[in-house]
Amino acid sequence: MFDSLTEKLRNSLASINSKAKLTEENIDVSLREVRMALLEADVSLSVVKSFVSGVKDRAVGQDVLSSLTPGQVFVKIVNEELVRVMGDHSESLSLNVQPPAVILLAGLQGAGKTTSAVKLANWLKTREKKKVMLVSTDVYRPAAIDQLRTLADHADVSFFEATTDKNPLDIAKESLAEASKQFADVLIIDTAGRLHVDDKMMGEIQEIQRKVSPVETLFVVDAMTGQDAANTAKAFNELLPLTGIILTKADGDARGGAALSVRSITGKPIKFMAVGESIDDLEAFHPDRVASRILGMGDILSLIEEVEQKVDRNKAKKLERKLKKGKKFDLEDFRDQITQMNNMGGLDGLMDKLPGMGNISNAMANQVNEHQFVQMEAIISSMTPSERHYPDRINGSRKRRIAGGSGTQIQDINRLLKQHKQMQKMMKKLSKKGGMANMMRGLGGLNQNSGRFQGR
Repeated sequence: MFDSLTEKLRNSLASINSKAKLTEENIDVSLREVRMALLEADVSLSVVKSFVSGVKDRAVGQDVLSSLTPGQVFVKIVNEELVRVMGDHSESLSLNVQPPAVILLAGLQGAGKTTSAVKLANWLKTREKKKVMLVSTDVYRPAAIDQLRTLADHADVSFFEATTDKNPLDIAKESLAEASKQFADVLIIDTAGRLHVDDKMMGEIQEIQRKVSPVETLFVVDAMTGQDAANTAKAFNELLPLTGIILTKADGDARGGAALSVRSITGKPIKFMAVGESIDDLEAFHPDRVASRILGMGDILSLIEEVEQKVDRNKAKKLERKLKKGKKFDLEDFRDQITQMNNMGGLDGLMDKLPGMGNISNAMANQVNEHQFVQMEAIISSMTPSERHYPDRINGSRKRRIAGGSGTQIQDINRLLKQHKQMQKMMKKLSKKGGMANMMRGLGGLNQNSGRFQGR
């Protein structure tokens, strides 16, 4: 996420690290590079000017703190200005109303409203323990209602059935009545989109907005459209009382222009950020954490939250008990670890959030192919249960059979068995003298002292 911007900013800030004092001259040199990096990231010119001015006003003339290098002082200022541009603090949904609380989604066609509706429903169900109902008022796009129904079923949330021969306003009113009857906490309304802002679309959404009185009217926008995303959000905000933004496709956005422009141009907070295709890939937007990730400083808080949400605790406890009993870490266990890492976004997703990994993440990415993890799962799945539990029994003929079943080569089987051996040794060490428990307590300590890791 925002890889290009991260690399350019890191290179821009590196030159000031060797300076003994922050002066107007050496700051100007670095700021010119920062300014160019932001413009190339498609950040709005007005936002770039405000950002650069804010950094310069704070940085010029500051004494070098005894415990910090000038570069660290400057990076701290840049980090804090990034947070300011994106909104100072995260803003949650306003759901403290008589249920059902209505959330209305608006946006252009192709921005990802329908998938965002389901991701938000899933987020509310799993994180906030809310009973959610989904409805689509898009009677124009072929199969739009069917698509939302299918996704709602996948997320295991309620869906209000509607037909394309009905008026969108009637669908919205009827769904609100049904949500109330079913004691739903939240009703999410997915509205129709267009290829551009037009009077008919806006008139329809305005009418729905007036009749159902949503507590949240969220604008869904594609992060990959850069500052155009901010300009489109501004146009919507002038006609609708928006309360926030959902930024989609952030995982594919190397530039970051939308994330850095939307808040300043619209005055509305980014509340969520979609970072993948799975229904679980929605994150609450925390400006301080995103700023830290942009500067390559990681995001340990989001990583901890992701571990808590996506790691199968029962499997983790089962594995710990197994190792404590002296049993070996087998290939079935190895496959579970690979699956859980993939659930957390794979190696790239982890590297993006680990502090201090920014400088080596690109190098690692070049050495480790994400496809290898898919291949490893395929290889293990092609083994018999006996072979997974007793990998030492896998001889030459078994390797040939496994390779044929998984579409791989003998050397791929050998590499996986070697990697498993290494992992087995590491797990054995962790299981001794409370190693695994100490590791978990360490993560808990990070969680309890979370204020240290917000990049502030």
